[in-house]
Amino acid sequence: MKQWLFTGMLWLVSMGMVLAQHTKEIKEINKPTMKQNILVAFFSRADENYAVGYIEKGNTQIVAEMIAAELGADRFHIETLNPYPASYNPCIEVAKREKATQARPAIKGDVRVEDYEVVYLGYPNWWGDMPMAVYTFIEKHDWQGKTVVPFCTHEGSGLSGTERRIQEACSGARVLEGFALRGSVAQQKPEEARMAVQAWLQKLQN
Repeated sequence: MKQWLFTGMLWLVSMGMVLAQHTKEIKEINKPTMKQNILVAFFSRADENYAVGYIEKGNTQIVAEMIAAELGADRFHIETLNPYPASYNPCIEVAKREKATQARPAIKGDVRVEDYEVVYLGYPNWWGDMPMAVYTFIEKHDWQGKTVVPFCTHEGSGLSGTERRIQEACSGARVLEGFALRGSVAQQKPEEARMAVQAWLQKLQN
């Protein structure tokens, strides 16, 4: 009887170790690593922006470049065929109309998302959503089996539920926890922004 109990305990311990290893392997497969084929795709607008005035490089582009540099990833800048007004107020009015009508603005060029395992998707928070041009980009591609990692710039609104909208739009993809950074920090405090990006990327690795 004692021998039977001892054998049973050994079997349970052995099975527990197997399950633990299996779980670890699944996590290792699913989390983004620097060894994977990674794309950083982003929409970003320069010109006049809220809280930072006229800028030569968009807030989201600054963050996208930091992420790409940390991961050794490729980059693709989502740009509309027709540019937005340079002044802030006219620009946000155009963005508001596009959201209201669920417009899909034409974009310049494209990149084969299908060739990548992980896509970091970046955008500014416009009216509590992604710019409609990001949806144009998303709807051009097959996201089945991809890992999508959202990031955005804002001035107080954070991600505003865009992770959920990305999950709905990128059918078949796995969407990880997103990252939000104030555009003013990206523009005016680059080292603080870089440290925040590095901390977020490190968290994704764990």
